[in-house]
Amino acid sequence: MPLSASEIRDLQLEIADRLYIQIGGWHLYLGDAGVAEALAIECAARLDQGAGVCARQALEAVQVPIGGGSSKLPLARLVPAGQLQDLEDLLANHG
Repeated sequence: MPLSASEIRDLQLEIADRLYIQIGGWHLYLGDAGVAEALAIECAARLDQGAGVCARQALEAVQVPIGGGSSKLPLARLVPAGQLQDLEDLLANHG
């Protein structure tokens, strides 16, 4: 069953405060990075595939602009491995 707009917004808020990009020793939470909404939408579109598949595919689908937008990287390349498990746990609660 697809998530409602309210449920997607709740997922976005959870993602924004819990998941982060790691660059060197710095953590930038996805809400501050401006990608929590895009990740929540990608997750909502794939939730029927199960939390593990959904998390991996959504992280690959979200492209993060770097260097002033001159390049983009998949969010999966910027998120530490432990954060993947955190995302899977969040999605399991919404599935």
